[in-house]
Amino acid sequence: MNHLELVEGLILCGGQAQRMGGQDKGLIALHNKPLYEHGIERLAPQVGNIMLNANRHQDIYEKSGYPVYSDTYPGFVGPLAGFHVGLSHCKAPYLAIIPCDSPLFPDNLIHLLFQHLESQQADIAYVVTRNTQQEKQSHPVFCLLRNGLKNHLSAFLDSGQRKIDRWFGGLRSTEVMFPSDDAFININTPEELLQIESILK
Repeated sequence: MNHLELVEGLILCGGQAQRMGGQDKGLIALHNKPLYEHGIERLAPQVGNIMLNANRHQDIYEKSGYPVYSDTYPGFVGPLAGFHVGLSHCKAPYLAIIPCDSPLFPDNLIHLLFQHLESQQADIAYVVTRNTQQEKQSHPVFCLLRNGLKNHLSAFLDSGQRKIDRWFGGLRSTEVMFPSDDAFININTPEELLQIESILK
């Protein structure tokens, strides 16, 4: 089954980036191009449509030509606010989510998440890897959701809860193991930005 027309993609650009001096993380330059554009380039061939979640500089993000939506929950409630935005606007049967600060994710990410979600008849499929010590690492912001989970997520957020893994735990979720931990490195510090620049070289 070709999943392309069934999946809409969401790039999360709404974080506070406190360890990057409060910069708008999606606009941080990597090889003379903002991080969110790296995300678009890698995600676009894997999904039917794309939207962006941003809470600052929306006018800049809109230059991408893709729709830009801000969080609707008051205050900063974390990535799940972006999930809620995506589920509010998604028109496809499935919603794929990636963060803007991990530009090395695999070209087959959505294909593999879709395969596992369907084979397990799950609501959510998300990425796990193993680090150099062979410890399992979850990357829940890289995920594929069935559309229709908005009300469930609204109730979760209204109860004051914010943790992604706890929300996943209340649904049928499945882990998808990927071989490379490096593919999901995210940029939280200037040092990590330099690390990814050296990998891309």
